[in-house]
Amino acid sequence: MRRLAVLLSAVTFACLAAGTVRATVILPAEFREIVDHSQIIAYGRVVDAVAELSDDRKRIDTVVTVEVATYLKGGPGETLTFRVPGGQIGRYRSVTVGAPEFASGDEAVLFLSRGSDGLPYVFGLNQGVFRVHRDARTQRRLVMPPLVARGEAPETVVRGAALRQAMPLETFGAQIQAVMAELASRAR
Repeated sequence: MRRLAVLLSAVTFACLAAGTVRATVILPAEFREIVDHSQIIAYGRVVDAVAELSDDRKRIDTVVTVEVATYLKGGPGETLTFRVPGGQIGRYRSVTVGAPEFASGDEAVLFLSRGSDGLPYVFGLNQGVFRVHRDARTQRRLVMPPLVARGEAPETVVRGAALRQAMPLETFGAQIQAVMAELASRAR
């Protein structure tokens, strides 16, 4: 009995001594939902990514500036600035599981929502970032499309990169436009 009391005391002390515990929960979003809930959809190239401390000095965020080539939805200007959680300042590094990381020169199609501070943020952390790369042979810009269901009926999902093929940036843009048109027709 004494051992149980000592064990319970030790567990209680450990729980009380522990700092704040945080968790990240990412619920997968369907592509239509990503398009619908994003106020800004843009394709561009990262020109700057700077980590900074939050106002309360409790976390590090990275402020990313993108030179926009094309807006598919929204359109505040030639450049777009948004915030992602995590980053590194000196020897201090903050990592948020599921948060995208950006470097100068990265190209992506971005799905952004408005934050409470007015600065946009990426929808669903990494779910709102579709990286763009150039095909070495053709020099065309390619996007890895999202894994989405083809209809309203339940489907069997088979995981694996071989099932998805990178598509030209223009084709991906046309898919986004088609989803926006479908959503607009349903809203009427």
